[in-house]
Amino acid sequence: RTASGLPQSTPTLATMLKKEGYQTALTGKWHLGLAEESRPGVHGFEKTFGFMAGCIDFYSHIFYWGANRPGPSMNPTHDLWENNEEIWRNGEYFTELIAKKAIEYIREMAKSNKPFFLYVPFNAPHYPMHAPQEYMDRFADLPWDRQVMAAMISAVDDAIAKIKDELERLNLTENTLSVFTSDNGPSRESRNWLDGSQDPYYGGTSGGLKGHKFSLFDGGVKEPAIMHWPARIPEGQVIDQSCASMDIVPTVLDAIGVDASQYEIDGTSLLSHVVDGDDLEERAIFWEMDAQTAVRKGKWKLVLNGQLVESGDPVVEVHLSDVESDPSESVNLVDSEPEIAAELKKLAEDWRAGIVKRWEEQYADSDHEYVAHGMV
Repeated sequence: RTASGLPQSTPTLATMLKKEGYQTALTGKWHLGLAEESRPGVHGFEKTFGFMAGCIDFYSHIFYWGANRPGPSMNPTHDLWENNEEIWRNGEYFTELIAKKAIEYIREMAKSNKPFFLYVPFNAPHYPMHAPQEYMDRFADLPWDRQVMAAMISAVDDAIAKIKDELERLNLTENTLSVFTSDNGPSRESRNWLDGSQDPYYGGTSGGLKGHKFSLFDGGVKEPAIMHWPARIPEGQVIDQSCASMDIVPTVLDAIGVDASQYEIDGTSLLSHVVDGDDLEERAIFWEMDAQTAVRKGKWKLVLNGQLVESGDPVVEVHLSDVESDPSESVNLVDSEPEIAAELKKLAEDWRAGIVKRWEEQYADSDHEYVAHGMV
């Protein structure tokens, strides 16, 4: 999320699969760099459609950010690209455009009979909060914030259904591994209005979990995840062991018979777990966000400098939970479980020191300037 973006030396799932003979495409949100040297085409995607920054107007595809904020602002900038060429589709709802382009690519691949990897990062329900009237009408009984959030999610549901139906129509479903997940909990960020004013919105809910987006409590980081592969994965499973999005890459590589150890990547393959029911080896999973650090190991989760919302003050310096018996992380067990708290605190601090050291060694002297939501 820097102006210069993801270094070319960093492997992506697209570069890995392209090496194995897969065709690769992206349709949706990139948000891994604005510069030419960090765009999707440089990172293994042969065909691309979408935008580069953190958010766009869903109809004009213009990036609005920085109005009425301290520091440098960003003038409205059009941000819609196809294969690195700027294109204009004014008035077309972006969620529907994403699905349309994805389906076009699937049809092309079906004709070619070549294996393919398609990455479809929807930006909804990210702000700005826009939804077609037909979806708003489905939730007419809700307050506006909840109504538009539900409408945007419903539009994504329909878009995914269209993609799924196309795979079925083309007889590709049986041997296609599909993975669905999200990137964070509900947002309470400030939204921009065209007059420059801002206010926080509460359209989403974490369903009783603690925190929102930007929090390392489970309300900020616990996400849905679905894996679908009729040829290999038995249907109807519910997985209750700890997993993370970093597990997707090694799982996909395992599925196509590629040794993931040739790459310096995090995560572990979930394939034998979801296919054969094998237990996952217990491990520590870590997160960091600004001053926050968190670790989960087994049923225990520790959060350092935990905050609940974007730019919020820390609500607690050290918080230990048994998330199996207390999924809302409402009870702090630091005093009653001091040995576990001390063990996890050391794990979290050592892990964070390691990534800080790596950043300083690899990027501190480079031109990687942090840019919030694509601002330059």
